[in-house]
Amino acid sequence: MYPKISVNLGNLILSLSDALDLAFPSLSMHQQRTAFIAWEIAKKAKLPDKRIEHVFLAGLLHDIGALSIEEKKSLHDNEISAVERHCIRGQHLFRSNPWLEPCADLVRYHHRDWETFDSPRETPETFNSQLLRIADYLERHIDRDTYILHQSLALCKRIKELAGKQIDRKIVDLFLEVAQRDEFWLDLTSPRLYSLLLHNGPFQTIEVDINSIAIFAKLLGIIVDFKSPFTAAHSSGVAQCSMLLAEMVGMSESELKMMEVAGLLHDLGKIVVPNSILEKPACLTQAEMAVMKQHAYHTFSILSTIGGLQMIAEWAAYHHEKLNGNGYPFMREAHDLTLGSRIMAVSDIFSALAEDRPYRKGMKTEEMKGILQEEASCGALDPNLVKLLLMNIEDVRRSITEKQEQVMHYYKTEVESDLF
Repeated sequence: MYPKISVNLGNLILSLSDALDLAFPSLSMHQQRTAFIAWEIAKKAKLPDKRIEHVFLAGLLHDIGALSIEEKKSLHDNEISAVERHCIRGQHLFRSNPWLEPCADLVRYHHRDWETFDSPRETPETFNSQLLRIADYLERHIDRDTYILHQSLALCKRIKELAGKQIDRKIVDLFLEVAQRDEFWLDLTSPRLYSLLLHNGPFQTIEVDINSIAIFAKLLGIIVDFKSPFTAAHSSGVAQCSMLLAEMVGMSESELKMMEVAGLLHDLGKIVVPNSILEKPACLTQAEMAVMKQHAYHTFSILSTIGGLQMIAEWAAYHHEKLNGNGYPFMREAHDLTLGSRIMAVSDIFSALAEDRPYRKGMKTEEMKGILQEEASCGALDPNLVKLLLMNIEDVRRSITEKQEQVMHYYKTEVESDLF
């Protein structure tokens, strides 16, 4: 029996924001910096606390709709189609999460110019979207190789030129008041910004339970899987398989929920893997495999920064570890691998074998059985878990397929439907 889990909401969202920016290192901390700028202006404007929370939250995850490294590069290069696509997709993803839903329209319009708005400035959607607009613009124009106080005046001048066109004049004036403080610029570019936002931000005292964590895990699983049509339902399949196996071995309801979260987040580190590797229609080269191997490391690195998720971090990140020590990237052996980690390893292989991939079609049940038995006999997978899975393989596969079909329906009808 594992202890009841709760985590700080700010810690959870900041770590997710951090994870999304890993995909494009030249924009590291972009979303945190954007959230900080918008938050400072919102406080200067004396907005109600709830609106400040919405601006802060939208800022931390505003680029959520740019799923792949390739898309983030197009967005960074300011390609019009990429800008519009990530705004639309971001709005859809925000609407799928009850914590984020109130901020969905802010994300949709955070690249929209002031002169194109029909609604008055005082409308929360308009004002808050413009806060994100100025924050995102400013952050993207900071030269990361130049000391910030050597460029702050030039940045202010650049923002002034947007007044009344891209950005509402009142918001520009509010920003210029904030920008008078050297502290603002130094905090903005500080490597300790994560800590500052965690301990001083709007969510510093809010704790969420495992059910709310699972809601965010579903969103992150979608973001990782939807990078490629070949993985668009993989994490949901692993989560479903993991819960079924956990139930078979007698885990409690709370442990089943933990397994679900771990399954949904096990491939979180694939955010840093280019689609050119994920979608390669042939075996990976040694160099490409070396890039792929980092994903489990990043899964652990991201999740372990969230206080209270250490066990889930291990279950999720150890899905490529083997009992014989021949797995990656941590090369753990049997005595280091708990039941949750062992379940995750079996579930990941089973789901992957059943799915279509760029280089092969999903395998038939008998072929999958042979591979799983071989993995168990050579000391890679837990033989008891493999035996249990094989005894129930048709029921498990049917359940996974149903879950993945639901996810694929959402992918095709909600997330992608408005993009074409």
